Amino acid sequence: MSTPALTRTGGFPIGLRLTGDFAKAPAAETAAWIKAHGFGCVDVYSNQLETVPEWQKAGLAIGTMDLLGAEWQGMLSADAAHRKSAVAVAQAAIRAAAAKGVKLFFVVMLAEDEKLARKVTFGHMVETYGQLRDVLKETGTKLSVEGWPGCNAQCCNPESYRAFLKEMNSPHYGINYDPSHLIRMGIDPVRFVQEFAPHVVHVHGKDTFIDPERLYNIGTEQAGVFAEGLPWGGYFWRYTIPGAGQAPWTKIFSVLKSAGFGGHVSIELEDVNYNGTIEGERRGFLASRDFLQSV
Repeated sequence: MSTPALTRTGGFPIGLRLTGDFAKAPAAETAAWIKAHGFGCVDVYSNQLETVPEWQKAGLAIGTMDLLGAEWQGMLSADAAHRKSAVAVAQAAIRAAAAKGVKLFFVVMLAEDEKLARKVTFGHMVETYGQLRDVLKETGTKLSVEGWPGCNAQCCNPESYRAFLKEMNSPHYGINYDPSHLIRMGIDPVRFVQEFAPHVVHVHGKDTFIDPERLYNIGTEQAGVFAEGLPWGGYFWRYTIPGAGQAPWTKIFSVLKSAGFGGHVSIELEDVNYNGTIEGERRGFLASRDFLQSV
């Protein structure tokens, strides 16, 4: 494919997030394949800073770079010393990556102690991430906060996103919009993007399939007795490539276009039908690309 891959609605450039075996291949080799198939950006892990020039040399933008990695939970730690050290690591990481041209940092607000009251971990989050305001402004970079609802995470529903953004009160804090997480939680992904579109700085192209039979048999509040959890999912849902789940992508992209979104849609591949081998992941990325180009 010689032309850039764009969504039909909105004309947003399509990229991908490195994942699984695909992320283990040499960067130059992977970059050549990504570029040859029309993808415009790559989302990379926090330990891949030294590979940034290779992606850029291939003509790929860095969609997001993970900030902190294992220290995500340190930012919400009950231990003040741990929080202080995590902030220092984050500040240094932002400066180092910004010097190489990285503009967006991917974070998930994971609690270190999942049993700690959410009001307490929310306070820790506001304290630590608020200390990144100056370095984000200084470097002209932004946080892209995703709402994966594991580890008693913050910022995975409208209530905590809304409160966090109000506390930060800065354009340097944004949302990594991923409808797959909203769908599994029963949150309307369209209503969410209608409320928060002005804050969206990056989009993950990922979907969620809800199995109606399992939902009837098990429900949302209990674990199954006889049924096992689905791969890349739970008892009644699983993550899929875009188009194989419930997300109304055309409507989502229409809302983002109306709000002036100008970022990338990065395919985050978490689908039992494709993950596990480099060849399978390549097929998954291409199938996702083709679908997103059609909606």
